[in-house]
Amino acid sequence: MDSTPDPNTAAPTPPAAWYRRTTARRIATGAWFIPAFIVVTRMGGYAFLAFVDLVIVLGMLEFYGMMRKKGIQPYRGIGVLCGVTLSTYYYFRSGLYANFFLTFVVIALMGLELTRRDGRLAVYHVSTTVFGVIYVAFLASHMILLRELPRLVGLPYSEGASFVFLAFMVTWASDTGAFAVGSLLGRTPLLTRVSRNKTWEGALGGMAFGALAGWIASVTFAPYLDAARAIAVGALASLVGLLGDLFESMLKRDAEVKDSGRIISGHGGVLDRFDSLLFTVPLIYYFLKFVIFQ
Repeated sequence: MDSTPDPNTAAPTPPAAWYRRTTARRIATGAWFIPAFIVVTRMGGYAFLAFVDLVIVLGMLEFYGMMRKKGIQPYRGIGVLCGVTLSTYYYFRSGLYANFFLTFVVIALMGLELTRRDGRLAVYHVSTTVFGVIYVAFLASHMILLRELPRLVGLPYSEGASFVFLAFMVTWASDTGAFAVGSLLGRTPLLTRVSRNKTWEGALGGMAFGALAGWIASVTFAPYLDAARAIAVGALASLVGLLGDLFESMLKRDAEVKDSGRIISGHGGVLDRFDSLLFTVPLIYYFLKFVIFQ
C-alpha cells in the first residue's frame, strides 16, 4: 500500500491547526460576550458602569500581576480602589469627593512605603501603582465618557450606545483584520524587539478592516459620520489601537509572560482583549466631542 499521505486528508500544519483552534475559541467566546455587551451598552447607566468597573478591576490586577513578576510590589488594593473611584467620578461628576479621595490615597501610598523594611525600589513600587491607575483605569474610564457624551452634546441618551459600538466595532474589525491577514500573509516583521508576531501586512490589513468598519457604521447606525470621516477615523483607530497592542506586548515581554491572564477563552486576559481599546476609545471620544459635535 502506498504510504504517501493524501494531501487532501493530511493533518494540518501546526500553524494552521493553531489558527483554527484559536479562531474557534474566539468565536465561542464572542457568541456569549457580544450579545451581553450589546444589552449592557444599550442599558447604559449603572449596568454599563459596572461593566467598565469590572474591566478596570481585572485589567489592573493583571497589570500589577505582571509587575510583580518583575520583582516590583505595587499596592494592588489601593490602586484598584483609585481606578474604580476614577470611573465613578466620570459617571457622577462628583469631582470634590474624587479629588479628596485621590489626595488621601497619594498621601497613604507615601506613608505605606515608609513602613517597608526594605526601602529599595520604593520609587518603583509607588510609581507602578500610580501608572496602573493611569494606564488601565484612566484610559478605560473613557468608555464611561463616551457612553455619557449625549448628555453634553444635547442628544438622546440612547445615542451613547452607538458611540460605544462605533469604537468597539472599528477596533475589533482592525484586530480581526490584522490577525487574519498577518496569520495568512504576514511575511515582513513590524517590530521584532516588541512582538515577533506583528507584521506590516497585518498592520495594513488592520487599517483596511478598520476603515471598512468605519464606513459600514456610517451607513448603518452612525449617520452623524460622513463616509470620508468614517473611513479616516476607522483607519486612524487601527493605527492607535496598534500602538496599544504593541505597548501591552512590550509589557508582557518585559514580564516574560505570554498572556496578561487567562480569564477569556481564546483571548488570554482582559488586557489582551482591551489593549487596543484602551487607546482607541479615547480617540473616538475626543474625535466625536471636538470634531463631530463641536
